[in-house]
Amino acid sequence: MTEVDDWDLPAPHLVALDVSSSDIDAYNHVNNAVYVTWFDRAAWSHSTALGVPLELCIELDRGMAVFRTAVGYLRPAVLGDRVLVGTWLLRGDGKLRVRRRFQTRRSSDGTTLARGEIDYVCIELSSGRPMRWPVEFRERYAPSPEVELAYAGIAPI
Repeated sequence: MTEVDDWDLPAPHLVALDVSSSDIDAYNHVNNAVYVTWFDRAAWSHSTALGVPLELCIELDRGMAVFRTAVGYLRPAVLGDRVLVGTWLLRGDGKLRVRRRFQTRRSSDGTTLARGEIDYVCIELSSGRPMRWPVEFRERYAPSPEVELAYAGIAPI
């Protein structure tokens, strides 16, 4: 499997992670909460790649906070696995909200381990109140047309 083959949507932003002992729970597999942490790492990596790093968020006093999370766990990851977390921006309202899709796959065989969708809302960091997107967010947090088209044929999580 190459890193870009057979993903749910085209052109994922990918983050490679190695399962460590701190990720493992009493059932000897990756704890469900770890997947959400992986999604967060992928989202930050993607935001940085899009030109919205943490430093800009602090400068603008704006950030994207999680509003709702849905995760479907399909197969376990275990100690020693390398996983790839793919993320895509989905359509939001372009003013306050955006949604991301995530897919986690085992690198060795391409098996999809989990899928997730997270809805984010823009907040003023200093107050925690919802706020409209600054222009920097509007310019960067838009899905590509090919992702929008492909997502139209996929059921939400």
